[in-house]
Amino acid sequence: MAVVTLQNLTVAYGRFVALRDFSVQVPEGCVGLLGPNGAGKTTMLKTMLGFIKPAGGGGDVLGNVIGRDGNAIRQVVGYMPEQDCHIPGMNAVQFVAYAGELAGMARNHALQRAHEVIEYTGLGEARYRAVETYSTGMKQRIKLAQALVHGPKLLLLDEPTNGLDPRGRHEMLDLVKDISHNKGVNVLVCSHLLPDIERTCDSVVVIAQGQMRLQGEVQQLRGLASRAIDVELRESSGAFLQAMGKRGFSLVSAKGNWYRMESGEPTGDLAAPVFAAANEAGVQVRGLKPGMRSLEEAFMEAIDAR
Repeated sequence: MAVVTLQNLTVAYGRFVALRDFSVQVPEGCVGLLGPNGAGKTTMLKTMLGFIKPAGGGGDVLGNVIGRDGNAIRQVVGYMPEQDCHIPGMNAVQFVAYAGELAGMARNHALQRAHEVIEYTGLGEARYRAVETYSTGMKQRIKLAQALVHGPKLLLLDEPTNGLDPRGRHEMLDLVKDISHNKGVNVLVCSHLLPDIERTCDSVVVIAQGQMRLQGEVQQLRGLASRAIDVELRESSGAFLQAMGKRGFSLVSAKGNWYRMESGEPTGDLAAPVFAAANEAGVQVRGLKPGMRSLEEAFMEAIDAR
């Protein structure tokens, strides 16, 4: 089931088109919105929330129509923006509770929930400190807390690890995984950092130049490369490479006695040509496994596709 559906969405800032005829269905679970800086990721999130009016197309978020049901969308969606959003003079409890009230919560309920999510995000001991005195890592956590306070069904996280040190990044990603996998909240993580997406997300949408380039499950995208096979030989052999070349294979990379070979044409059986070439070259095959493609390779292929 799709939690977000966008159809032929076009968003422009003057003459600059940030999203062009953009269509996607975002499934349940933790989904990564991956793309280089300026690809249109933040524009997509803000349009979904009703902050930006599209020039064409449309869609829905959890059944609520984009551009028409803005208030209803914001009551069921939590948004963690990339930029700081604290209000000067407010402590963490006041700020998060106020965010809850803006989402339609009663004041007492918002205050109770504020304490709960502040504790959950690890800021319990600093809850009465003014937010402007927080470190960068603490400000990221308080942005997450205000996005969670009203119990959203969908969480939009825009660069959640922005500015964090390695430990802070690790802890933030652990929170994102827990929210998605243990709290039952759908999460859309907007990032240009491949490791963050690989660690937290079940599937990914790749966007570049305002257009959707690729979508699929993370395991699938970094899974088997249908034309590649990794071969370990007992010893290095130029004769083996020549024999593989006769069979339409080229050398992609070599490390020690491991060789990644890629077929020029899709083929169902990659092992048979390897053993035939090894027999011709008089070498022993010690290891054989399908060539694996990294998410980075899939990402770069998608970005460079057009």
